[in-house]
Amino acid sequence: MGEAASVRARLGARLSALARPRAPEPLPVRFDRRRVYVLPTAFGLFFLALLLGMGAGALNYNNNPALLLCLLLAGAGLASLLHAHLQLSGLTVQAASAEPVAAGRPLALRLHVRADPARPRRGLEVRCGQARAALHLEDGAGEAVLDLPTQRRGWLEPGRIRIATTRPLGLARAWSWLWPDAPLLVFPAPEPHGPPLPQGAGDNAQARLHPSGDDVHHLRAWRRGDARRAIAWKPSARRDQLLVREYEQPQGADVVLDWRELGALAHEDRIRRLARWVDEAERDLRRYLLRLPGQPPIGPSRGAAHRYACLRALALMPEAPRG
Repeated sequence: MGEAASVRARLGARLSALARPRAPEPLPVRFDRRRVYVLPTAFGLFFLALLLGMGAGALNYNNNPALLLCLLLAGAGLASLLHAHLQLSGLTVQAASAEPVAAGRPLALRLHVRADPARPRRGLEVRCGQARAALHLEDGAGEAVLDLPTQRRGWLEPGRIRIATTRPLGLARAWSWLWPDAPLLVFPAPEPHGPPLPQGAGDNAQARLHPSGDDVHHLRAWRRGDARRAIAWKPSARRDQLLVREYEQPQGADVVLDWRELGALAHEDRIRRLARWVDEAERDLRRYLLRLPGQPPIGPSRGAAHRYACLRALALMPEAPRG
């Protein structure tokens, strides 16, 4: 059984290699009659065998009604082949996009598709490897979302994507291949546990409110969830209401994340720790600067664009030299 499955897989790979397209192509891409392939399904083969037996019996017994029914069913089968082909012909894949994710998490690849709204298209399925999703078109536009598995940082090539249908009768499967020239970026997986973010340094040092800070910043009214140790009992007694101390902790405006400072870690471990610190700095609204070997410093700054630039640089770091 395993050998038969392996043979089928190799045969399918060789046949798909002959199909169009044979190389990555820029989007948008329109499916025409030269890119749509149609073959009978297992049910279609059974239906064909049934028609052959029915036709042979009708001719053998000279049964005209049975022969007429056989011809009508054959015509319906041929019409279903044409209809399945028309389900895909004229589809246009406008774009393929995905937000970068950390390695190990599924990457949501979105395919944006348009078609002539005058022709209804139903039962479309999109598949890439083991990922599959339904494609629904409303007023000639729609999208499909494929959850692609990720394992390593860097560029992810989605490879060939198949759009197929077995409508209207399930007798034939029509499909077409798409190979978008749109590599997808995968960020490095951040280190799950590690030391806290380095303290900042620079001329723009500032202070931020922190419950475990060192200096009292001000008093405020008590709120549900405040710790008892933070209650200022003497001022509360004087004002006849519960007051809580707000502390502040000095911090540097510019946190320096330097590759060279992590020399004790392995190559990939350095990348994962820096990715974790980038996320922590963003969460704490800290300005940070990233220094990587062979590249100009990135920053100091903060925000979505700066985070993307830093994680992209970490994701595209060369592999560790072997040996």
